[in-house]
Amino acid sequence: MRRRADLVRRFTRAERWVHRTTAALMGVCLATAACLYVAPLAELVGNRPLVVTAHVWCGLALPVPLLTGLAFRAVRADLSRLSRFAPADWRWLRAVRTRAADRPAGKFNAGQKLYAQWTLGSMLVIVGTGLLMWLTHLAPPSWRTGATFVHDWLAAAIGIVVAGHVRMAWRDPEARLGMRTGLVERRWAEREHPQWQATDAER
Repeated sequence: MRRRADLVRRFTRAERWVHRTTAALMGVCLATAACLYVAPLAELVGNRPLVVTAHVWCGLALPVPLLTGLAFRAVRADLSRLSRFAPADWRWLRAVRTRAADRPAGKFNAGQKLYAQWTLGSMLVIVGTGLLMWLTHLAPPSWRTGATFVHDWLAAAIGIVVAGHVRMAWRDPEARLGMRTGLVERRWAEREHPQWQATDAER
């Protein structure tokens, strides 16, 4: 039984909502993309127009959770943390490369920052190329061909990176608990994020 004094608040409800909603939309986009491009899945699912519609609208909605989350101070603070690399982040990356035990990190470690930056960048590109493919009158055929090439290969890369993210999360039950409930054990926070100063401790 966990005591409240042993827990610290890692994420607010707004932060968890942004993460969950974005994850759900991305999951639908990847699943529908697989159904559109993998023949056995396409045959199993059928109803290609419905799959296309779900793929398009979930893709267009991808930026909405983050944009909505900007109304909340905690989300804006997290975005600020995730967008900046500090000297400790470079030490964290070196420690990972050399398999050293001392890995300094604030609320987010360098790996999480890189993943967040990759996610935002790829989201912008995937939505932009998707629009060029969907709204055919926006660009000449050569642009649409290039957009299709980038969209398809980037989608494959996103699938691989997301799978890695899920694997890392699966190996860390405490991190999953923090995203599910907003609370983590103080000992875990001190071990995994030693430079993180929690501002909303559960007493």
